[in-house]
Amino acid sequence: MTLLSWNHYLELLQPAEELLELTWAPGDEQMRADLYRQQLMNLALGYFLYFQADPAHPDWAPFLNSVFLLQPNPDDTYYLAPICGEGTYRISGERGSVHLLLFSIGKDMMGLSEQPGATFANHDAETLSLAEGGAFEVLLSRERPDGHAGDWWALDPEATYVMVRQRSYRWGVERDARLAIERLDAPAADARLEPAEVDRRMRELLGGFTQRLTRMWLRHQNGLRDRGQVNRLELTTFGGAVSGQSYWQSVFEVGPDDALILEVRLPETCRYWNVQLNDPLFNAIDYLRHQSSLNGSQVSVDADGCFRAVIAQRDPGVANWLDTGGYSQGTLIGRWYEASSHPLPTLTRVPLSALRERLPASTSMLTAEQRRTALADRRRGAQLRRRW
Repeated sequence: MTLLSWNHYLELLQPAEELLELTWAPGDEQMRADLYRQQLMNLALGYFLYFQADPAHPDWAPFLNSVFLLQPNPDDTYYLAPICGEGTYRISGERGSVHLLLFSIGKDMMGLSEQPGATFANHDAETLSLAEGGAFEVLLSRERPDGHAGDWWALDPEATYVMVRQRSYRWGVERDARLAIERLDAPAADARLEPAEVDRRMRELLGGFTQRLTRMWLRHQNGLRDRGQVNRLELTTFGGAVSGQSYWQSVFEVGPDDALILEVRLPETCRYWNVQLNDPLFNAIDYLRHQSSLNGSQVSVDADGCFRAVIAQRDPGVANWLDTGGYSQGTLIGRWYEASSHPLPTLTRVPLSALRERLPASTSMLTAEQRRTALADRRRGAQLRRRW
């Protein structure tokens, strides 16, 4: 018999308890509860990645941001499809009106191996030939097919996935893209998974993926702290995961009676930018119920060309409030995409009682009723985007 008993597979999850030692409060029961929830998120995501599709019969799986797992960009909806670099594929659909529609081709998506692999290519939907209504079709293969005059993307022979980012500036207003992916050189029929293959995938999912994904990002944020990047930002490219995009990141710490003022003079041109807050496990703070992120279309920019936001646990009345969701610490991530410059913002910690005197007199403010309206609009806009 190939399969183990169910209990034997569950035992593969037990080492996940050791991940607590990588957190900032290993003895805290709330932290342990949050880590357990994150492991369940990993399992939910992992089933799609290990069982929904394969390179011979690809399909788009929701990735990361359905439940805010591990620092998804709140403006992005991510989809992942498995491929084989030696195969021939067609991606077709409709462009929609999302601000950006980006495709990445790479090897060994994070969590699926001990170390994420290379990103071989990034493609922007703006380079595609669009028919009436935004319809498009692009072939992917090692070599351009003979006689094919349409859109074509080269595949590296080691490629294992295509990832899509649908990046929205105006939530609920922009229209999502519609996408299909199919392999053209494989049988259409999909064979039933044999016990040995189910066993292999279960071992990999339960004994590898769920822990690797969390371990990777806890180590990342611990590295930030070890380098002294607490309330102090640094620039990074995250290994060039998205060409043309740079990031700024920091651990944030702010007490219940304090605020952090984020300040930066914006680039002269920037196709897209945003800033977001993550919790102490590197999950995006619930951006449906909290204004824990802002993008370039959602912010109020001061007359001097500077963007200023206030990070605080309580509403300071500032329009550009970044809500920590009650957390006193976490991480902050910002993005510049196709920007004329990549300025590094500053963070200044001040008492909430002294906040107004540290901000320009013209700072945009909201009443409690205006905040309720803004948050209600935010929730509706987020739900009108298809996240899974």
